[in-house]
Amino acid sequence: MTAGTALTQGTQLLEGAGIAVPRLTAEVLLGFAMSCERVSFHAHPERELSETEWLHYGRYLDERMEGKPTQYITHRQEFYGREFRVTPDVLIPRPETEHVVETALDVARGAGRILDVGTGSGALAVTLQLETGAEVWATDISAAAAAVAAGNAAALGARVGIVVCDLMEAVAARSMDLVVSNPPYVPETAKAGLQREVRDWEPHVALFAGESGFDVYDRIVADAPRVLRPGGWLVLELGFGCHEHVQRLLAGWRDLRVVPDLAGIPRVAAARAV
Repeated sequence: MTAGTALTQGTQLLEGAGIAVPRLTAEVLLGFAMSCERVSFHAHPERELSETEWLHYGRYLDERMEGKPTQYITHRQEFYGREFRVTPDVLIPRPETEHVVETALDVARGAGRILDVGTGSGALAVTLQLETGAEVWATDISAAAAAVAAGNAAALGARVGIVVCDLMEAVAARSMDLVVSNPPYVPETAKAGLQREVRDWEPHVALFAGESGFDVYDRIVADAPRVLRPGGWLVLELGFGCHEHVQRLLAGWRDLRVVPDLAGIPRVAAARAV
């Protein structure tokens, strides 16, 4: 089996299974199976796959057709120009979450201590530490997720302290200049309507936040004034339809702003503690 034939057959299988962007997905999985960049087999489509490479490629295709996200197969996802390791213990970082980084860098220049609440893969914490050089801490209720975040911090050379706890319960009062979070915000009632890749594979503890989807926002905004120093910033990613509720929660804060994403959808809320 040549690389060119493998790519064609893989694309056809994925397309038949209704997988989005089948050609690109087949390219990524073939490159992962062959331990090479995609340009390599495009330049040499006549290259024969070894038996091991073919077996791996076939297994990856089967997993993807069963709904397993590509990132959980390759254990890779890029975020803010850096490659992060991901496992089913953590949410797959989304490009939209980069707006949290950009907003944090804008509103809290010079922040000395930063906290990422519900860090998951560590994408926010690691990125902010490397971009600012600040002292960064991160929390997660999942010990498995915290281990993934610690591995990413070590691999990327970021100095991030990671604590396993529920939200900010282990964080000292008046200790942070900036708190960021991409919290769970999907209502339990919306579970059936999610894509199977999300519903069946990503960790529910990082997705769902009660019947309304607001439970974790309520708790973070209630506790953030205890953790933040006076004038410190809270920066939250917003789920679809959450911005009005979060704006009401932050009504007593200073300098409230809501930042849209490239599609004009409210994506980030930021406000300063009194």
